[in-house]
Amino acid sequence: MTSVKDFRVEEEPTATDLGRGRFVFSDRYSVFDWGEMPDHVPNKGASLCLMGAYNFELLDVNHVPTHYLGVVEDGKVKELGECESPPTEMAIELTQVPDLPHADGAYDYDAYHEAAGDNYLIPLEIVFRNTVPVGSSLRRRGEPADYGLELDEWPDEAVSLPEPVVEFSTKYEEQDRYLSRAEADDIAGKVDLDRLEELALAVNHVLTERADEAGFDHEDGKIECLYHDGTVKVGDVVGTFDENRFSYGGQQVSKEVVRQYYKRVQPEWVEAVKDAKAEAIETGEPNWREHCAVEPDRLPADIVEALSDLYCAGTNAYVDHDWFDAPTIEDAVARVRDL
Repeated sequence: MTSVKDFRVEEEPTATDLGRGRFVFSDRYSVFDWGEMPDHVPNKGASLCLMGAYNFELLDVNHVPTHYLGVVEDGKVKELGECESPPTEMAIELTQVPDLPHADGAYDYDAYHEAAGDNYLIPLEIVFRNTVPVGSSLRRRGEPADYGLELDEWPDEAVSLPEPVVEFSTKYEEQDRYLSRAEADDIAGKVDLDRLEELALAVNHVLTERADEAGFDHEDGKIECLYHDGTVKVGDVVGTFDENRFSYGGQQVSKEVVRQYYKRVQPEWVEAVKDAKAEAIETGEPNWREHCAVEPDRLPADIVEALSDLYCAGTNAYVDHDWFDAPTIEDAVARVRDL
């Protein structure tokens, strides 16, 4: 189980062959790497499954290899267009995910790859950025000039990049960290880093084009990939309001809404998370949550409802079909604009 979706194995992968399984999407959510938050957002799981399936099918049309096999309705694997209601299960190919040993403050990627052989989930997240919104971590890690922008400092609004930026971060460490290209190359194992960057840019292009057609700005996102016998495929889920950052009319339509809400309403929790992560880096202790002094508060019921409407209305607009009984995207966006 992850913080937002469950995982079912139907056929185990082997050292040579891919397996088969399913993602079961829940209404849980996570922000700031906390894991499951106190509230659930109704229809969020169906929204993510539906939007992810739509994007995987777009990628297939554009000849981008993925692990997607279809969605599940009434126990049968189908294409999205064959479904009568929003699905919550996705059928996928499975690869091996060895343990990543941690000792003496360091992760042992050599052991991971020794166990992985030629069939494994690449322990990287490949991040692509088209803009630098206010909440982007890129602002903390570089100056505008580092990314081709003719600005002395970051402004108080989103900035479009002249070309997409691709970065690499860890996947299975207790808290994500951005990597140099040399570090990412070591962690990727047998996979060529240029191939991962090429796939990330291809996915970004397809998603950005679809977002433009639907009236969204596609700001940033990520992919995860698997390696099987010389072939690299896009894995996990792509292009949802959890994996990527979208905006509509200048308003975030993503988890960033909740992030910014907690920053404003419960800053002591956000600061405690930051402090616990920093302490974990210093001590080499991976389980930073156990040392966090503050727990997140529950969301008010009206905000949970507004978030549900945002996920559902956003998905309807993105896929251009009213799968959910939801307000228009304009009304849903207006409701969360001041959160």
